[in-house]
Formats: sequence, C-alpha cells, structure tokens
Amino acid sequence: MYTSQDHTFVICAYKENPHIEDTIKSLQNQTVKSNILLSTSTPNEFLENICKKYEIPMYVNPERKGAGADWNYGYMQAKTELITIAHQDDFYEPDYTEEILKYANLREDTLIIFSDYYEFRIEEKVTSNKIMRIKRIMNAPLTKKMFYGSKFMRRLGLSLGDAICCPAVTYVRKNVGDNPFDTKYINSCDYKTLVDISKKKGAFICIPKQLVAHRIYPESATSLNLSENIRQKEDFEIFCEFWPKPIARLINRVYATSEKSNEL
Repeated sequence: MYTSQDHTFVICAYKENPHIEDTIKSLQNQTVKSNILLSTSTPNEFLENICKKYEIPMYVNPERKGAGADWNYGYMQAKTELITIAHQDDFYEPDYTEEILKYANLREDTLIIFSDYYEFRIEEKVTSNKIMRIKRIMNAPLTKKMFYGSKFMRRLGLSLGDAICCPAVTYVRKNVGDNPFDTKYINSCDYKTLVDISKKKGAFICIPKQLVAHRIYPESATSLNLSENIRQKEDFEIFCEFWPKPIARLINRVYATSEKSNEL
C-alpha cells in the first residue's frame, strides 16, 4: 500500500526560470504532502536561494548531457518507489498527489500513472482546444480498467503521437527500473521513453482529470525546439519504429501540424 512517503516530486531546474516558484508552491500546497527535491546541472545563486527559501534539498548533476540525462540524474536522487519529474515551467492542482496514490494502489504491476492536463498561456487557463481534444481521445482507452494492462492499446496510441503530458507522469520505480529516460533525443526524449516503457509488461493508467497545468510561452524549451524543427525530425524516427517510412512520414506531417499549437 503506497502512502505519501512513497512519492517524490523531482523538480528538474535549468538556469534561472521565472516560473519555478509557482511550481514549488503548487507542490507544497498538495492536499497530501509528499517528498520534494530539486535537481539541476546548472547550479546558480538563484536556485540556491529558492531552495533555501522553501527548504528543499538541491542536487547538482556534475555533467550536462541534455534533458534525458538530467531527468535520469534527478530520478536517481529520489529514494521512493513513486517518482514524478516536475518541470520548472509547469504547476500542479492540489489533488495531484492524492489522485496518483489512489490509482497507484490499484495494481502491483503499474508502470506509469498520468493525468490529463490543461494549458496555461500567458496567464490564461485553456482547458480545451483541438489538440487537447485529440489527445484525450487517444488516451481514453487507458482510463478504463480493462485496458490498463493492454500493450496493444497503449502502443496504438503512441504510434500516432505522444498524447501523454510529460510532467503529468508518475513512474513506478520497481516496475520501470533505474535511469528510464532516453538520452539520445533533444526534445522527444519523453516520447521515446514512453515508447520504450510501453514494451514492458504492466499497466499504463490514465486519470481523466486535469491535474497539471502545462505552461506555454515563447521561451519554453518545447516552443524553441518546435521552431527549430528539432521535434519533427526526432518524432519521425520514433514513428518509424511503428510504421513503414511512407506512413511514418505522413503521420509525422499531420502530427507536426497539430503540435504547432505549442508555438506562440
């Protein structure tokens, strides 16, 4: 039986992000309190002061090898079975941890639990748009108990794109393993990681509640990488794991068009 002491939020911080304080406050304001730590490969006085202010332990990765490597480092600093990689731009609804624990206790073989999300665009809460509606349709089977353990259903969804919001995911360490994150890709490491985990035996569980706010703004890593077409190149390689190249190219073209909603 998992309790709050079995869960850790790992805040992966980069340089001096103006939104990180909102992230920390949302984690400390959870209805069920769990562990919080901050991990960074770019230590600075700003982050040190933030950690002192909120009494959060700070871990410094001595190597800078990209997002996937940073996430692996932070993940490995947690000493719990349930781990959520919290992005410094995003924030969480107060009942995120409470809901995660409830669903984590449904099955022993759970690999990941994730929730629905909404967007936060320049101080405006956006709960629905075309891309979010499509993603909810893609994730709908994983909200049903009968499909939690279905490799076919989760891989079918992932074969059409990444509908899972990365910061909304909690990983079950005993089933996922150590150092789970892909370190090859710059922007699509979260997508590749989910594809790799989807091959394992166990459950993917989707909570059909909007428990995470994904912040969209011009300086975010997602927006910058989309503008440089980094994501499109990487996603095509991942689609080729599921489809012949001509079909993968067509899906990637449609998917890239939909992802333009992350640009401002």
